[in-house]
Amino acid sequence: MIDRKENKIVHVNTTQNGPIANYGRWLIRWRWPVIIASLALTAFAAFGAKNLAFVSGYRIWFAPENPHLQAFESIEKTYTKNDNILIGLTPPDGDVFSVKSIEVLRELVERAWQIPYSIRVEAISNFQHSSAEEDDLWVRDLISDEIADDLAKIRIARSVALGEPFLKDRLITERSDITGVNVTLQLPENDQEAVVESVNYARGLRDDLQEKYPGTGFYMTGIAKLNVAFAEAGMNDMMSLTPLMYLVMIGILFISLRSISGTLTTLLIITLSMMVAMGIGGWAGVGLTPMSIVAPTIIMTLAIADCVHILVTVLMERGRGRSKKEAVIESLRLNLLPVTLTSVTTALGFLSLNWIKVPPINHLGNLTAVGVMAALVFSVATFPAILSLLPLRSKRKSAPLTGACNRLAQGVIKSRRLALWGLLALVAGFSALIPMNELNDRFTEYFGKSIRFRTDNDFIAENLTSAYQVEFSLNGGGSGAISEPDYLNTTEQFVNWLRERPIVTHVASFTDVIKRLNMNMHGDDSAYYRIPENRNLAAQYLLLYEMSLPYGLDLNNQINVDKSSTRVTAVLGGQTTALEMREFSAAGENWLKENAPAHMQSVGSSPAIMFANISEIALINALSGTTIALILISGIIMIALRSLKIGFFSLVPNLAPIAIGFGIWSFLSGQINMGMAPVIGMTMGIVVDDTIHFLSKYLHARRKEKLSPENAVCYAFNTVGPAMVTTTFTLIAGFSVLAFSAFRLNSDMSLLTAVTIGVALIADFILLPALLLTIEKKHLVGSSASRIAFEDKSGSRVAPAQE
Repeated sequence: MIDRKENKIVHVNTTQNGPIANYGRWLIRWRWPVIIASLALTAFAAFGAKNLAFVSGYRIWFAPENPHLQAFESIEKTYTKNDNILIGLTPPDGDVFSVKSIEVLRELVERAWQIPYSIRVEAISNFQHSSAEEDDLWVRDLISDEIADDLAKIRIARSVALGEPFLKDRLITERSDITGVNVTLQLPENDQEAVVESVNYARGLRDDLQEKYPGTGFYMTGIAKLNVAFAEAGMNDMMSLTPLMYLVMIGILFISLRSISGTLTTLLIITLSMMVAMGIGGWAGVGLTPMSIVAPTIIMTLAIADCVHILVTVLMERGRGRSKKEAVIESLRLNLLPVTLTSVTTALGFLSLNWIKVPPINHLGNLTAVGVMAALVFSVATFPAILSLLPLRSKRKSAPLTGACNRLAQGVIKSRRLALWGLLALVAGFSALIPMNELNDRFTEYFGKSIRFRTDNDFIAENLTSAYQVEFSLNGGGSGAISEPDYLNTTEQFVNWLRERPIVTHVASFTDVIKRLNMNMHGDDSAYYRIPENRNLAAQYLLLYEMSLPYGLDLNNQINVDKSSTRVTAVLGGQTTALEMREFSAAGENWLKENAPAHMQSVGSSPAIMFANISEIALINALSGTTIALILISGIIMIALRSLKIGFFSLVPNLAPIAIGFGIWSFLSGQINMGMAPVIGMTMGIVVDDTIHFLSKYLHARRKEKLSPENAVCYAFNTVGPAMVTTTFTLIAGFSVLAFSAFRLNSDMSLLTAVTIGVALIADFILLPALLLTIEKKHLVGSSASRIAFEDKSGSRVAPAQE
């Protein structure tokens, strides 16, 4: 109530009426049963965590209905799968074709066959080189046992390898200083352990050879290695960032609250919230991914906000002379509605991530939403019950944050127009920078350079071959049609067009095989290195060649079983951007439409194409989900605050930080990957929290205390400002910890979220009050409290500006 004589806001016990105050008294009376029930329910929910397990593989990022995934799976059903391990080898003397290097390479090839689930091992040494001897076709290893130590014959093998389209710039460099051994795996369906088993065996092989041949470099990459790297990145984050997050939270809470018991109780609440979320995730069968594994850290960050608002008010009320129980009841009376609203809106923001058709992002959103709602229950039930048992301090102390908030309030009131239009101009300026960001998902760069997969892959991509490939399946229109001269000539034209593209470093095609066979069958006359003119001849050459191939080196990776289609693979440069991949794939599809018959038309597909398109799809879906969440959140605010006008205008300070954040990102990075898509929905749910707390206190002052807009703004700054600063810096600190993740999707997402949350505090402290003062120019009828002073916790009196 308002003390007219003292000309300030005072708090007396008579204000503790109403259903919320009654709930507070009931909670304190039954605090022990509430605490025990909370712990029991947490234990039951947390038991589901035993079902949690890491899900590895790049496919986890794509929903079953993803068209690019479906196109790629269609190719895999037609030909050999692309799961592979590529081991790069760099000899100490820089010459792959030295006798010593050949010895190392041949041992690597021989032992690579022992990698679990390997079905094919390709290298320059066992390349099936065909040649003619009189009327016979000979197919043999390019470097067999007989010539492994014969320098003259090795020089001939070098010449063949560097002239063979299948090998050059794929398994051997033009300088012949780096070579590769490609191991194709046939992994069981839905067996998460199989790929780990294969990669771990390959690692052991690499380490063994590294020790046996010091000075020789070994580098591992490939799809199987990528799959394992995803799981390991998530595990590394869980093992390193979660403990660090606990330390950061302890420091922030203790510095902000100066209460050991309050800090420890808050940590208990956030731990219970995390346990419930992950336990329910286990019961629901959610698989852990590099993105969903950070849910506990995000829950920890968000759960603190609820506890801080409640605890700060309790400590303030204790400082004003209330008893411990009265302080708890008063804190619930003031905070139950805004805490509930902020938790619901935050959960809605994370649930909006379900519109993004990326399963790990969906799991992150759902786990966090469950954790936020669990934190709400614990914050308004378990937390106050425990606080009523703790020895909380009652002495008054200096509160520099409160004084700073009051001074800021004075500045905003005096310069409301400058604040309003200045910030709106800033929003417009940064919004104009958003198009400068580029959608660019390069999946090999999801990993920081502290992860060996990234450094090994970068080396191989820069010096030998890259993981960025585009595949086209060209259908001949019937069984055996790949021997038709028209089909082969059209395919050859397409291959030549691909090789002319600047970003293409290598093209693998069956036409190279059939041209070599045609040359072989004409006495190795280079004039016949061309497509055969007769279908029967082409079919006979192919049959003869296939009968000569050893196990594991057949042509099933290039042609299908009934020989009705072939696969053309274009390898792109290691620095190719996602935009260039999308444009290249589209250009290839257009060439086929314009130059090939209908049955040969195909869409470009590969893991690289899948990832190159995923950020665009994710962002479009994110905008749809955020729009729905925005409508629901706005409706909730309007209903809860009972003001259509204020609820509508509150959208401005909630949307502005997102626009400014993405504008700032154009300077920080300029690269947007699919990890940025959740930021829109996440921040929408998070930044609205401070807006709700500010508006709830502002409207309380206007409606209950009958204050003018200026004094209501001062009241809001005085009562909730310190808590807003504390929770904002807690959130920034939490997401900043995640920004240290070696997994770029998490680090980029967290950094942009931290930036957006920081901007949101500025918007709520400057833009929101300036907006309120503009739209609420008139005083409430009957208000006589236009010159009320406010007392901060230090006892100093701060008067609002003249109206």
